[in-house]
Amino acid sequence: MFEFRIIAECPVTGARAGELNTPHGIIKTPVFMPVGTLATVKAMSPLELEEINAQIILGNTYHLFLRPGTEILSEAGGLHEFMNWHRPILTDSGGFQVFSLARLQKITDEHVLCRSHIDGSQLIMSPEWSMNMQGILGSDIAMCFDQCCEYPASHEKAEEAVNRTALWAKRSRDYFMAHNDPERQALFGIIQGSVYDDLRKRSAEEIIALDFPGYAIGGLSVGESHEAMYHSLDLLNGIMPKNKPRYLMGVGYPPNIVEGIARGVDMFDCVMPTRNGRNATVFTHTGRLNMRGASHAHDFSPLDSECDCYTCRNFTRAYLRHLAMTGEILGSRLFTWHNLRLTISIAEEARDAIIAGRFPEYMKHFTETFHDGDEE
Repeated sequence: MFEFRIIAECPVTGARAGELNTPHGIIKTPVFMPVGTLATVKAMSPLELEEINAQIILGNTYHLFLRPGTEILSEAGGLHEFMNWHRPILTDSGGFQVFSLARLQKITDEHVLCRSHIDGSQLIMSPEWSMNMQGILGSDIAMCFDQCCEYPASHEKAEEAVNRTALWAKRSRDYFMAHNDPERQALFGIIQGSVYDDLRKRSAEEIIALDFPGYAIGGLSVGESHEAMYHSLDLLNGIMPKNKPRYLMGVGYPPNIVEGIARGVDMFDCVMPTRNGRNATVFTHTGRLNMRGASHAHDFSPLDSECDCYTCRNFTRAYLRHLAMTGEILGSRLFTWHNLRLTISIAEEARDAIIAGRFPEYMKHFTETFHDGDEE
């Protein structure tokens, strides 16, 4: 059911175009996955997500456990039915909350004790808890419970997270195989190690030895430089199995996606497109735009002439700036719509270039035309 096959590979960079078969459809990779933490991709309906060709979206185990909770999700028949989304779903394990809610918790090898960010009630999070919850959610891809450490972290702290991630990966797999349905849900392992080559290599070897159907790269895009991220990806590109999908967690900045694809990554996710959209910041093929900038007030061109989204087909920068300056809800929706489609389309363009045998040319053109920094 979860067969992954590589359709084409760039002989220069190793970038891959593939297909991942899941119970809710085939995912064509490389792919960007919008984040729907609370069973909704903010500002977008499922119909609109289909319109921009979102092949797969994410849900978050920790947040959905708190609201609406296991009882309602069970009654609904799982996350697909609850939110009326019938394409694939990947669920985060809750492990990232071990990192992001660090002030609220105590971590041991056995479990994580933390308090709800909503009402302060105590929670016990563990590999078994995560696998049970993800089984209830019924996602196509579940993630092992892991520990992501902050950046910068000492080698000692990073090694502790690597040790615990390996321990929790085995417990996640054992519970998953005993209680979940491997024919309906795939469990991906997660590689940690911060920016330390020896720890990344060791974590990869330990997680790969457990023979998961896919592997995620965690603990990047948490404050390290782009160069440090790319170095870690280069290292792992030579270690990770070629016949299984590779998922770079929490990365959605367009240049990072293209550079990640060039290093053999197949799947990406990030809240950046939706979060920036709600703050009137958009990405285009030529870089970032602050839509509150005065230079857009009399500009009647689209956000991005290369983009095929609803926003770019129908509205001008002048109108969109007006929405941003007046705080209209429609502005947040249209900026989000564009950002998601633009990010998804970059992965699509890269895939097309890989299949056509021109990925190095695509990458060179993208790098030359995309400019860092805000344009007013």
